[in-house]
Formats: sequence, structure tokens, C-alpha cells
Amino acid sequence: MEGQDEVSAREQHFHSQVRESTICFLLFAILYIVSYFIITRYKRKSDEQEDEDAIVNRISLFLSTFTLAVSAGAVLLLPFSIISNEILLSFPQNYYIQWLNGSLIHGLWNLASLFSNLCLFVLMPFAFFFLESEGFAGLKRGIRARILETLVMLILLALLILGIVWVALALIDNDAASMESLYDLWEFYLPYLYSCISLMGCLLLLLCTPVGLSRMFTVMGQLLVKPTILEDLDEQIYIITLEEEALQRRLNGLSSSVEHNITELEQELDNVKTLKTKLERRKKASAWERNLVYPAVMVLLLIETSISVLLVACNILCLLVDETAMPKGTRGPGIGNASLSAFGFVGAALEIILIFYLMVSSVVGFYSLRFFGNFIPKKDDTTMTKIIGNCVSILVLSSALPVMSRTLGITRFDLLGDFGRFNWLGNFYIVLSYNLLFAIMTTLCLVRKFTSAVREELFKALGLHKLHLSDTSRDSETTKPSANGHQKAL
Repeated sequence: MEGQDEVSAREQHFHSQVRESTICFLLFAILYIVSYFIITRYKRKSDEQEDEDAIVNRISLFLSTFTLAVSAGAVLLLPFSIISNEILLSFPQNYYIQWLNGSLIHGLWNLASLFSNLCLFVLMPFAFFFLESEGFAGLKRGIRARILETLVMLILLALLILGIVWVALALIDNDAASMESLYDLWEFYLPYLYSCISLMGCLLLLLCTPVGLSRMFTVMGQLLVKPTILEDLDEQIYIITLEEEALQRRLNGLSSSVEHNITELEQELDNVKTLKTKLERRKKASAWERNLVYPAVMVLLLIETSISVLLVACNILCLLVDETAMPKGTRGPGIGNASLSAFGFVGAALEIILIFYLMVSSVVGFYSLRFFGNFIPKKDDTTMTKIIGNCVSILVLSSALPVMSRTLGITRFDLLGDFGRFNWLGNFYIVLSYNLLFAIMTTLCLVRKFTSAVREELFKALGLHKLHLSDTSRDSETTKPSANGHQKAL
């Protein structure tokens, strides 16, 4: 009987492993297909030649797609775990959700950590060096020569990074135990290096997310149709049509030798056409879309932002009085044993919405920063080098998202796998400073956003607007013509 029970247990373990592997493969296949369509939408079509460069571009495309799929998996990891915990609590004995268990969740976290390391330290550097390689001088040109050069560059880069980390650790920790751990590559080097990358990703999120939270109002204002209050759209369309015709006549009257003026007029004509298209869209929009959707979305954004700041403030108080609020604190009751929110399923749904909102805001804030403004992909006109840079940036942000959400107290779900082993998560001063900086920076960005119009009027009244002390041009709304035909910013 004991032998039969042992065989039965082995069979159950084997079937569970096969089931979990199949589920992970299907989930990743869906993410890979979606990521492929996203990248091909932005990839420059002129890169598709049938030669050696085309093969290199195709390999880099597949590696970039794999990285973007891993990034999407890292973003969905925490929401999927939260909703799985609530489902297991609500239906503990349901036959159709037996596949959803703690082993599957832990496996997904471990795979996300493994693939994030693989993409960040191997695949993306390989794709970049492979794309830029030409082969060593004296060797026959071809794919093999480019692969050889790429591998040599990767080895040199790995030696450089390991050397820097080794020297830094030797200077920081000088005791015997730390010196012995320096020679442990797999158990010490790589986790420590990924911990540093995660810390840099959280710092980048700390910079991008407050900016993105304030920029979300501008972005949604550009996507939605605003209410028409005391505005005559027919008159504005008529004026902009006259301006378009005047620019077209000036453009037709110039000779081809004046290239500089022609380029400026074409750019101005494109801006006028874009503005005319937006005005026509506002005119065709229904009254419900103009007067209900826009205010509702703005109020919803304000509520989500306020809740995020309030949760961070509550987490700061919890950190001061309760040490279990630390991200690397006491282990929770486990998946499917207790609800993570005092409000049950509603609280878990709110946490998931806030996590996605923070991720979207961080991406918007990342591309709003002047240093990363050139990274913005353009439809059918993005080079593979820029695609690789975008994939690496999204991977760093998405890998740090679960850590940031737990550090800020957005959710109480314990970080699993390597995500919960970062040493800096146990440092009280780092975690408290992170929460304080996030709350302060978010508040300042929102105050700056909603007081920009008042500041502009004060600058004009004091005569300081000529000094360009305010840089609200990036946050300015879509321009529109006034009654005299000129354009003014709202």
C-alpha cells in the first residue's frame, strides 16, 4: 500500500508539473503574439531587406519581442496573484479552478525573475551588439563573424561589470565572510546585481511616476473630446480652413529653390491640418461624449491619484509603528488562506486598478522626461536600435513595478521568488525615504499642474513672461484659433 501511495503521489506531482508548464507556455505564447504585433506596428519598414542585415534585424526583432513579452508578464504578475488569491478564497473547493494554486503562482514569479535576468543581462546586450557588429577585420564577412564579435563583446562586458561589482563589494564589506561570498557567482553575484538593477528601476519609477500622474490629465485631455462651452466650432473650422487655403497658396507660389521656406510652410500646413481634424472630431462628437465622458474621466483620474497618495501616507504611518509593514517583513498567510485587503474582493480590485494606473503613469512620465524624449517610438518609423532601448527601459520599469507597489503599500501581497530577496527592502530608512519622496514629489507635481494657469497669469501681470520662467509649453493643451485667425493656447 505504501508503494502504491508513493507511485500515486509521483503521478500526481508529474501531472501537476505538466499542467503548470502548459499553462505557463500558453500565457507566454499569448503575450509573445501581442508583443510581436506591437513591435511590428512601430518597426521601420525600410529595415526589411533580403540580405545579411535582414537576418540580423529579424533575430533582434525576435529577441526584442521576447523581452517585451517578459515585461508584460512582469506587469501582470502582481495583479494575477492578487486576483488568484481572492478567487481561491471565494471558491476553495471548485473543481474548475484546481489548476489555480500556490505552486503555479510561485512558479510564475520564479520564471518572471529568471527571464528578466536573462533578457536584461544576455538577450538585450546580445541583440544590440549583434545589430551593431560587422565582424573582425581579416575574417570573412557573414553571420558567423558577427556572432563571434558579439560573443567577444558580451564576454568583455560581463568581465567589466563583474569586476566593478567585485571591487565595490570588496570596498564596502571587508570582513572574511563577505570576501568568501565574492567568489560565489550564481548564489551571490547575480542576485546582488539584479538587486542593484531593481533598486535603480525603483528610483527611475520614483522619478517617472509622479511626473506621469500629473501628465495623465494632459494626455487624456488630448485623447478625449472636451466640452464646448461658449465656443463656436463652425466659426473656428471656417477660420482654420481659410488659413489652410492661404498656406497652400503660399506653398504653391514658392519656387523649389527656396527649400528652407518650403519646409517651414509644409510643417505649418501639417499642424493646421491636424488642428482642423481635431476640430471636426469635436464637432461630430455626441453631446454625451463631450459633456459626460471628459468630466467623468478627469474626476476618475483625480480620485485614483488621491487614493494613491493617501495609501502611501497611511503606509508611512504603518512603517513608523509596525515593522511588519516592511516589504521584507513577516511572511503572509499564503495564497488562498486569507484576503489581502480589509474590503475583500472590492479592495483587491482597487489594488489591481491602482497598480495598472501607476504602470501607465510611469510609462507616460518616462517618455515625458526630456532625457528620454527621443525614445518615443513612431509608427512604421522606429529603428531596431531604438526598439531595443525601449524594450530594455520597459523591462526595467515593469520588473520594478511589483517591488514599488509593495514598498509604497499599494498592496500587502508578499513578494515571491527573487523579488522578495533584495537586501535593500529590509532597510527601514531606504523604504521610509522612498515613501516620503514619492508622496512629496507627487503632491508637488499635481500642485504645479493645477496652478500652471494661475502662474502664467501672474507672470504676465508682473511682466516676467518674457523671461520664460515657466515651462508649461510641454503641458499646454491643444491650440485652437481665436476669432481673429491667430492661434492661442488654452
